[in-house]
Amino acid sequence: QLQASGGGLVEAGGSLRLSCTAPGRYGMAWFRQAPGKERDFVASIDWPGRKTLYADFVKGRFTISRSDANHMVYLQMNSLKLEDTAVYFCAARRNAGIYSRSDRFEFWGQGTQVTVSS
Repeated sequence: QLQASGGGLVEAGGSLRLSCTAPGRYGMAWFRQAPGKERDFVASIDWPGRKTLYADFVKGRFTISRSDANHMVYLQMNSLKLEDTAVYFCAARRNAGIYSRSDRFEFWGQGTQVTVSS
């Protein structure tokens, strides 16, 4: 079961790092969902972590990485904006590649709340 953590309240311009357990040689991703909106793709990483994919709205600000020694996937979020406020979910799929479609992912974490204040 995936466990996401690291969310919280941060001021605009600040940083947070989200963590999620990674079950093994799985492709991993982060998605987010703001109130009243659909779930959006944020970033994806393959196994063993050579390829990454980002949504345009986070390029240059967020970095996805993984540590297979620790069985973890991370999302480093810098220069946070008010519009980054959402529940962030990690997801995994048995195929080790990178994907941006939520229906490609078989396993989901419970979500962690990120709130960016002005």
